[in-house]
Amino acid sequence: MKDEGLHLETSLGYGAHTAKYCVGCVRYRVAAIYYMASPVDILALCAVHAAASGPRVGMGAGPVMTLWSHDRDVMAGPSRIPSLPPEPAACMELSPERREERGKAAEGKSKEAEIKRINKELANIRSKFKGDKALDGYSKKKYVCKLLFIFLLGHDIDFGHMEAVNLLSSNKYTEKQIGYLFISVLVNSNSELIRLINNAIKNDLASRNPTFMCLALHCIANVGSREMAEAFASEIPRILVAGDTMDSVKQSAALCLLRLYKTSPDLVPMGEWTSRVVHLLNDQHMGVVTAAVSLITCLCRKNPDDFKTCVSLAVSRLSRIVSSASTDLQDYTYYFVPAPWLSVKLLRLLQCYPPPEDAAVKGRLVECLETILNKAQEPPKSKKVQHSNAKNAILFEAISLIIHYDSEPNLLVRACNQLGQFLQHRETNLRYLALESMCTLASSEFSHEAVKTHIETVINALKTERDVSVRQRAADLLYAMCDRTNAKQIVSEMLSYLETADYSIREEIVLKVAILAEKYAVDYSWYVDTILNLIRIAGDYVSEEVWYRVIQIVINRDDVQGYAAKTVFEALQAPACHENMVKVGGYILGEFGNLIAGDPRSSPLVQFNLLHSKFHLCSVSTRALLLSTYIKFINLFPETKPTIQDVLRSDSQIRNADVELQQRAVEYLKLSSIASTDVLATVLEEMPPFPERESSILAKLKKKKGPGAVNELEEGKKDQNSEINGGVEATPSTASTPSPSADLLNLRTAPVTGSAAPNAGSLLVDVFSDSPSAASSLAPGTEDNFLSSGSAASEDPALPIAEADELLNKFVCKNNGVLFENQLLQIGVKSEFRQNLGRMYLFYGNKTSVQFQSFTPTLNIQTKPVDPMVEGGAQVQQVLNIECLTDFDDAPLINIKFRYGGTLQNITLKLPITTNKFFQATEMPSQDFFQRWKQLSL
Repeated sequence: MKDEGLHLETSLGYGAHTAKYCVGCVRYRVAAIYYMASPVDILALCAVHAAASGPRVGMGAGPVMTLWSHDRDVMAGPSRIPSLPPEPAACMELSPERREERGKAAEGKSKEAEIKRINKELANIRSKFKGDKALDGYSKKKYVCKLLFIFLLGHDIDFGHMEAVNLLSSNKYTEKQIGYLFISVLVNSNSELIRLINNAIKNDLASRNPTFMCLALHCIANVGSREMAEAFASEIPRILVAGDTMDSVKQSAALCLLRLYKTSPDLVPMGEWTSRVVHLLNDQHMGVVTAAVSLITCLCRKNPDDFKTCVSLAVSRLSRIVSSASTDLQDYTYYFVPAPWLSVKLLRLLQCYPPPEDAAVKGRLVECLETILNKAQEPPKSKKVQHSNAKNAILFEAISLIIHYDSEPNLLVRACNQLGQFLQHRETNLRYLALESMCTLASSEFSHEAVKTHIETVINALKTERDVSVRQRAADLLYAMCDRTNAKQIVSEMLSYLETADYSIREEIVLKVAILAEKYAVDYSWYVDTILNLIRIAGDYVSEEVWYRVIQIVINRDDVQGYAAKTVFEALQAPACHENMVKVGGYILGEFGNLIAGDPRSSPLVQFNLLHSKFHLCSVSTRALLLSTYIKFINLFPETKPTIQDVLRSDSQIRNADVELQQRAVEYLKLSSIASTDVLATVLEEMPPFPERESSILAKLKKKKGPGAVNELEEGKKDQNSEINGGVEATPSTASTPSPSADLLNLRTAPVTGSAAPNAGSLLVDVFSDSPSAASSLAPGTEDNFLSSGSAASEDPALPIAEADELLNKFVCKNNGVLFENQLLQIGVKSEFRQNLGRMYLFYGNKTSVQFQSFTPTLNIQTKPVDPMVEGGAQVQQVLNIECLTDFDDAPLINIKFRYGGTLQNITLKLPITTNKFFQATEMPSQDFFQRWKQLSL
């Protein structure tokens, strides 16, 4: 029922009619509806079965045919025919072993007999087609039926195609029907017969015989190949909007065009028929309206302006259905619910557009939505599950439309209350859907408070639901409804649930708890306690982003550093301590262990011994971090120097098999031995605060859930008092970790150095390689466009964006990376500087599926233009040659303008060109360096 193509509409109008011709043939009717989905094909497949199994077609009614008895299981598909006949009653008296042996023997004989019988029949049919040149239409139809049935049994058919094509030219319905059915199932788009088939289809479409036209349209839709679209995409719209076309043909034409548009949208021409097809929403035939809504919904997603007039017509049609009684539309009433499928489709169509601007249309739509909500409160008119399913389908789609508009506070609150009633419904699916819809409602400022009233019910669902998917939606809803008033309660409940949570959702809950604890932390000691509890309860599911984040916040907040050191020291004293706890403890104690060293219970040696007791249990990366902590201890606590040097000097360190650990041990030992106190203090000084930026934990959650799902929740949760605190990912001093968010241009990987070959899968060329695709070596005069940094910012094309300085600062110490990124555009930079010269590659990536038009990056100098059209998912490149003539303060500005969906986008950024890019290193003895350093500090 989910497919909006042929499967739904054709079965609605013809189900009862088909049943008359298919009494007892349950298996083939089910398979036909599922696979062919057209009433003609359903009848034909029943005819295939009748022709293949009846004695009049020549196959007889021997023992083999009992394999296809109607009394067996309903098959899952055309090829799933039970191969065992019913066992005789006498078998029930045999022992299990004997019964199994006889069953295997019977199965073997049955398969052999079936294959033998089919091969015999194929030989007979082949001889008939070759020998009897005057074979009449009925005989051709009969033998083609047999071939089709044999194919459905799972056997290959390599002949009979021409005979099936010949049946298409017959004037008899049954013969033409079997021919089209055979073509739809067995002929592929590469067949040599496709031209003959297309000619036959064109003749039937031009015949004006509605039955033949429907057969041809069904065949086009069932095949649905690009070749079919090329041949008939321009013809079918004409049939659809013609005034003399019968309703059944219009319905088939609309669904056939929908199929072709989904297969080959570029081949379906948009012309004057697009405005006429909208008026099919006013057609008197409900089947035509249902098919037209499916077609318009698909078309308007790509061309919304061409079909915007459908909104008023859809509202009018929806109003008539909603206000009608179950007796008004008897032919289209499903268990006392008038036209439920059409109602759902109309509500989905309206979600493709913003709220109507016409007050009368908007008022009528609001009235319809209120009526749907009122009917949901009425007592059911039937106890059948089909009645409640139909009512709820319309209700949930109406709520989705209310959420989409997000402009009617009364409707939003009513929708929330209605969903709240479903939270305790006995039907699991309804509880799931209610939780899912309330997640979106929680992001609306009008309904957020109403959602919060159900917090106890949601917490209970998180604890008691049997279905893990429902518990996951409950966790999502708690995350969505969280704010400063209930943050501690929700975080506490999620931590409590985490101890018994399913393994499949633990990582997601860990991320949610970490984000909420940070986002709504008023007391940062509570935040530290929460994260350490998180590591203790679910350490295996705490990703690096989580413990990086707690470290960076502790470093950025002076008021919590002592508490964090004390808390993590106590946590490390537990007998069983997770490795992530050791990482956090090693980092924090290495930076702030001096804040708790005054207590004898946490003296420097006690801290060192506590950390070193975990050393042998940890992985290589954690051991490397602990070695960095030890050298920091030597700087903080000189009295620990001999003890730590003994550890560094041990064979297990300086002769370690891991080169990283060995190198650290040797270097740290040498540093602690020869460096003076001043040198150690300078090299091992405290980590500076991290710059503020988006939480990496949120990026991790977006990656796990998908950007759309998280963005919907986050949009409604933003307020001036709830910004995420902290900065970039806190990384141990020995390594750096790239952001986990999506990267269209693949710029967040380690920069390419030397002349290494570029990655074949990367969208970026290697700027520094010697390959022909890369740029030539830097030298004055190799390009026509040189950028003079001294006068680059003399004329501002527009004011730079607010975060321009922050984006520029990221490139002070690096040359490659993502300069700017939003939902539409990603700008990557790759650059190289030598003396006073530089070359910069700018990569503009379109992150959407829609083309950028009039794309113009502008600098206030002469540059080579870029392609004004940037296709969806594509990238264009611009090269700048740079020469520094004198010192400068301001970075040059670049202005990017383009049109996306008809809207002009205007972005101004600062290019990452700073004075330090042109610095050259100077070697000097350490004594001279520190002398100059001290002079600078004065």
